[in-house]
Amino acid sequence: MTSAAGVAERAAREGYGRLLAFLAARGRDIAQAEDALADAFAAALTTWPRDGVPDRPEAWLLTAARRRLLDGHRRRATATAAEPTLRHTALLTEEAEADAIPDHRLSLLLACAAPAVERAAQAPLMLQVVLGLDAARIASAFLLSPAAMGQRLVRAKRRIAASGARFALPGREEVVARLPAVLDAIYAAYAAGAQDPADGGTLAGEALWLARIAAALAPEEAEAAGLLALLLHLEARRPASRDGAGRYVALSDQDPAGWDGAMQAEAEAALRRAFTLGTPGRFQWEAAVQSVHAARRFTGRTDWPAILLLYDALLDATGSPVVAVNRAVALAKVQGAAAGLAALRDAAADGRLAGYQPFWAALAALAQGEEAEAARLRAAGLATDPAVRAFLLCPSSRGGA
Repeated sequence: MTSAAGVAERAAREGYGRLLAFLAARGRDIAQAEDALADAFAAALTTWPRDGVPDRPEAWLLTAARRRLLDGHRRRATATAAEPTLRHTALLTEEAEADAIPDHRLSLLLACAAPAVERAAQAPLMLQVVLGLDAARIASAFLLSPAAMGQRLVRAKRRIAASGARFALPGREEVVARLPAVLDAIYAAYAAGAQDPADGGTLAGEALWLARIAAALAPEEAEAAGLLALLLHLEARRPASRDGAGRYVALSDQDPAGWDGAMQAEAEAALRRAFTLGTPGRFQWEAAVQSVHAARRFTGRTDWPAILLLYDALLDATGSPVVAVNRAVALAKVQGAAAGLAALRDAAADGRLAGYQPFWAALAALAQGEEAEAARLRAAGLATDPAVRAFLLCPSSRGGA
């Protein structure tokens, strides 16, 4: 895509979080930084088709956003004569080359996990302000309605502004305290990017990069290493989930030769490092599940009893309905479809699964007759990836689950 609109869209995908984090770190107000950056993108869509795309699109966007912020600070300074506002204005007028913009995304992630922000809003807030996801996509990741998620995000931004949160790396104790919410957000971001074919791997790549940084920042935190291992395993297989014609390929049908062996080896090293720290947790267990799948590359088989044991531990630890769905699928592999179907129906008591696409896909695989057909159509309707939708709608294209 070479049009001005296409360049602006690519800049938004690749640079939004970096630009917003830089602006927020300077101006201390996330909502104002978001508004300024939105105005900059709107100006780009008007100006670039007329005057041509600048040599450095990100630098142009940064300059436009900073001018918008500076104008706003000047108006407020004139009205209130507030010295702190004038100091922030001075920070905003500092010149910096856009190709040398310091990357404050991790600092902004940690600021979003400040104690002033309610725990349930921390990870969603990170996804919006650092990675640019809209409320609807975030709501889907957390099994909430877009309206409820939108309200939660607005409240969180107000609390961040009122608290005067610092946009700098806090001390080690604060990093450790805030890390769980950061890891949740990184994981959700990876999942959103991996499931979006239009993303082209950009968001998934950003999430993996952030996972590496988080693991390096907190080397004694087992869950940081566990998340890194999990994302490396998932990323190693992601290209193999499509065949040469772009059709979806289920994990059980993938050729392990198409998996990235070097990335899987790195994942295994990260997982071993996590285990040596002696504090097991959700991401380590999930990474261990993916490690069992990866072993098929060497053994030619999947150890489903081991996977079931890991999901048992995960479900006990988290009570997550998503984990319950995955456990039901593993149970079906070990004890038969009837056992898996019973577990899946038990999980359905949690109403949040009504809009969760993998639940319906699992029900379609385990049920029979009209129930299976209805579930298959529901799963296809909820699928956001056209390749997955086609896989579900075309029986001849489906192999193992």
